[in-house]
Amino acid sequence: MLTNTLNILLEVAPFLLLGLIISGLIKSYASDALIKKHLSGTGIKPVVKASFIGAPLPLCSCGVIPVALGLRKQGASKGATASFMIATPETGVDSISVSFALLGPFMAIVRPIAALISSITAGVLVDTFADVDNNDPSNTQSKPSEAPKSSCSSNLKSIPESSGLERFWDGQKYSFTTLYDNTFKWLFIGIIAAGAILTYVPPDYFSELGHSYLGMLLVMAISIPMYTCATASTPIAAGLIAMGVSPGAALVFLLAGPATNIATLGVINSQLGKRAMVAYLSAIGFCALGFGILTDFISSEFGISVINDPHDHEHLVPHFIAWATLTVLIISQKHIRQIWLAPFSLKPKGAAKPATKNCCDQKPQSEQSKTSCCSSKKEEERPKSCCCGSKRSN
Repeated sequence: MLTNTLNILLEVAPFLLLGLIISGLIKSYASDALIKKHLSGTGIKPVVKASFIGAPLPLCSCGVIPVALGLRKQGASKGATASFMIATPETGVDSISVSFALLGPFMAIVRPIAALISSITAGVLVDTFADVDNNDPSNTQSKPSEAPKSSCSSNLKSIPESSGLERFWDGQKYSFTTLYDNTFKWLFIGIIAAGAILTYVPPDYFSELGHSYLGMLLVMAISIPMYTCATASTPIAAGLIAMGVSPGAALVFLLAGPATNIATLGVINSQLGKRAMVAYLSAIGFCALGFGILTDFISSEFGISVINDPHDHEHLVPHFIAWATLTVLIISQKHIRQIWLAPFSLKPKGAAKPATKNCCDQKPQSEQSKTSCCSSKKEEERPKSCCCGSKRSN
């Protein structure tokens, strides 16, 4: 079990690290207002946008979690978040190309279509049945901020925007601390569970299921808690077909596996709610079964053959890169991070800066006259909102 768990960790690490980096970039350069404009609110429009935005991204089911969570915190609706979490790991340019090579053109076409429809269906269901959250960032109406009427800063120039490098660093810091800390627990549980499944479920178990509808149900039941990324699951699906599983059952595995695992479901439950998780699972289940049955019908009715060319699955990235990215993730974990950052965070006592107060706080007029907004030599040059002693007395 330890070997299988370690192999999954090495498989997940590069894509999870990529997901954290992408979420940091989104945080840095995609404003909350932009996210709210396109992905907030109910209805099918933001759900469809999220689905098409996520489809081409090369992220696995664990790598998509921090990105989706970041979008959610920036104002994306629950439905758009769910749609993004399904479309992204189920499809991708790399997985479609591998599908064409191993499963043939028919499955390479059916797979992304089924994934997009599944993600849109799930997004609509989540928006419909999820609990209403008064603190939902997508429902918060952002209003243009007004300049304070009595503040010392009213006479100062606006603070210049951060440089590109500073914005990049702030986004990555947010991603590798806040987002990573929020997802680590369920990622860890999910990877341990996937390692247990690989250890204790016989490798030829799927091949005994045949072409029955019961076989599809069993494939879906087993694939839901497993960790499988879209590209890595393709050789497995090709192997299942070679061992006698129907193309429809293989498609169920390709749809249900990458979009669900214990880590994903745990994050959905904690961030979107139980009702959203039920809607999410229901949409994936019904769509996967529906497209599986339709795929078997079309392939048998029109005599469409699926290429059976399974290959032994190897790591999608070089082994040394997998170990390097896993090391980065380990030292970024909250408790380990606190240990190695401790020497750099030591500050002398009393070094903390006091909270900034404006000149309208209750202070003696002698102190108020020394504030920045009261430093003008001529009284007429002072802003009307300034709370200098002479102004307050008028």
